[in-house]
Amino acid sequence: MTKAADIPTNTSPAEPQPVTDFTVRWHPEKGIDGFSAIDGTIMFFTFVRTCCMKANAKDVLDYGAGRGMFWYEDPSEYRKTLRDLRTTGATVTACDIDANVMSHPCSHHQVKIEPLQRLPFDDDSFDVIVSENTFEHIEDADFVAGELKRILRPGGYLCARTPNRLGYLRLLSGMVPNSLHTKVLSRVQPDRKAEDVFPTVYKMNSPSQIKALFPGCEVYHSYTVGEPSYFFGNHLIYAGFKLIHALIPAFLAPAVSFFIRKQG
Repeated sequence: MTKAADIPTNTSPAEPQPVTDFTVRWHPEKGIDGFSAIDGTIMFFTFVRTCCMKANAKDVLDYGAGRGMFWYEDPSEYRKTLRDLRTTGATVTACDIDANVMSHPCSHHQVKIEPLQRLPFDDDSFDVIVSENTFEHIEDADFVAGELKRILRPGGYLCARTPNRLGYLRLLSGMVPNSLHTKVLSRVQPDRKAEDVFPTVYKMNSPSQIKALFPGCEVYHSYTVGEPSYFFGNHLIYAGFKLIHALIPAFLAPAVSFFIRKQG
């Protein structure tokens, strides 16, 4: 394990910054700190922190943590603080198969893991495991689910947010080969970096899949519509997706969050 250099958390009120995001037209509240009332990240991490409270979490694992790009790129101070789980008082460990995790800024310890190998943690090591936008990339779902359940303490929670397997965005992305995802996303999400794009397989992305992979656990889920994410930076396309979001049933929502409690 490597201990990260201490990075000060900004706890003082920041001066309001002018919002240049054109979506403020639909979400005027973004003028406060750059997030809307239907922000999916804030919804998810509010529940994550609730799980930390319920489990009296002392040890938290960020599974698939990546390089922690949100710390450097997120314009919202509140959203950054909410995602920095060090502020819960727990010891946070970040792990990923990508070596960039070793510079993860919002964790006390960093571990590079190997694909399809046993996780380098003892049984019942963590009170809460958080995994954001990782489940859609997992090829060997049975093995990974077993490992996550093994290292989770009885009474602890596994919190995961991922694209919904039946969501309209997943159905659209399924028409694009994995080899072209980077090129397509560079146009759909101009701010998305190539190193943050990975192949997708969608084996852990529906309530039925998760219940089958975690037998004996309590499984809660929540569909998230939120704001449109893929709109080419175009006003009219954004407006079109806003209309779609207002009309689609919950099971077609772009994202789904799972909160899996290990009984004990």
